[in-house]
Amino acid sequence: MDFFTDVPARVAYAGTEPEPGGLRYHVYDPDRTVAGRRMEDHLRIAVCYWHSFNWPGSDIFGHGTFDRPWLSGIGDPMESARAKQDAAFEFISKLGVPYFCFHDVDMAPEGGTLRESKSNLDEMVDRAAEKMSVTGIKLLWGTANLFSHPRYAAGAATNPNPDVFAHAAAQVRHALEATHKLGGANYVLWGGREGYETLLNTRMKQEADQLARFLEMVANHKRDIGFTGTLLIEPKPQEPTKHQYDYDCAAVHGFLDRYGLLGDYFVNIEVNHATLAGHSFHHEVAYAVENGIFGSVDANRGDYQNGWDTDQFPNSVDELSLAVYEILRSGGFTTGGFNFDTKLRRQSMDRSDLFHGHIGGIDTLAQALLVAEALLDDGTLESVRDERYAGWKGDLGRQILEGRASLAAVADAAVASDLDPQPVSGRQEWLENKVNHVIWSTT
Repeated sequence: MDFFTDVPARVAYAGTEPEPGGLRYHVYDPDRTVAGRRMEDHLRIAVCYWHSFNWPGSDIFGHGTFDRPWLSGIGDPMESARAKQDAAFEFISKLGVPYFCFHDVDMAPEGGTLRESKSNLDEMVDRAAEKMSVTGIKLLWGTANLFSHPRYAAGAATNPNPDVFAHAAAQVRHALEATHKLGGANYVLWGGREGYETLLNTRMKQEADQLARFLEMVANHKRDIGFTGTLLIEPKPQEPTKHQYDYDCAAVHGFLDRYGLLGDYFVNIEVNHATLAGHSFHHEVAYAVENGIFGSVDANRGDYQNGWDTDQFPNSVDELSLAVYEILRSGGFTTGGFNFDTKLRRQSMDRSDLFHGHIGGIDTLAQALLVAEALLDDGTLESVRDERYAGWKGDLGRQILEGRASLAAVADAAVASDLDPQPVSGRQEWLENKVNHVIWSTT
């Protein structure tokens, strides 16, 4: 059964030619060479299983609004899962992007026991493997949902009950092995409820120790089964818990360093999570790149008038361009990519709206990539940074950074030479104008 019969066999690149139905890419040309690589290979775009195919358009105030026949009218949960998988692979094939991502319970219904849940997932993974073989679609990453079921109300790895920790371990083992079987490029751990609601009943150090032990166990199992993909942690500041231990990239970096897990884990950065943490997406990407923990991206945006995770489709070239610039200047993705962790608005009820949301977001990313290439070719940002820090390549700067000068020696030299350094303009407004000029000239 086909679910998207009003959509062409494959969404194609149309350039600037108008398309009455809007079901064409106007910027995203997979085979276009950008900075020495195909556009498709730079962006490595993925569709998420959960919001796109598993969510009926409900919210805390209302029922689902979406036209999703694979979610309704089927009594057998496994039959529903098969229909959902058919819809997913039809959609991704017609959209013409190379990857997808999934949670275990998105792909297969949870059973009455762990054994039954694993059996359900195994069946759906085998079925997915067949579809991947036929379509050429690949898996960017898999993960386990350790936050929806009531058992995880107080967290998974950080739960005060070790039985919950063990249940989560079983779930992650199954999901990691499923990801390995499907040739996934990465595996993600998102600690949706790894935090606290109140400090009145919380031992923060114990919970951090538990989380670190869990992550160590996952990394060891990855090696045991021969999974060569990258392990990723997805930072988020709050919601659903009051405070989460993976608040932002800096918090994750410090945690990994403290527990000796650097090199085992990298970060999957979500745009909306970055802004909820009070940062720009550009900041989070730049931090991760410069500290060697950058892995992958969940592409979306928040609503700046709302204080929660709205997961809207990205539509701002300005917002994305500088983040893509940081990725491009560092050499681009290795195993990561741009996963569309995105939701339609509840009033976008038609099945074809799912195409329009993705097409617009993908074109926005493609345009941001072109801007990033133009910024690199222009060279202004790099030359300004080099000039601003040039003094640290001199003798004084090298002595300080290499540990060859004590505080007293530096102070004595400053007094002896009567140092009187003068402030130098950072030229922020000029640089912002320069970035805008590149964006305007590339659009």
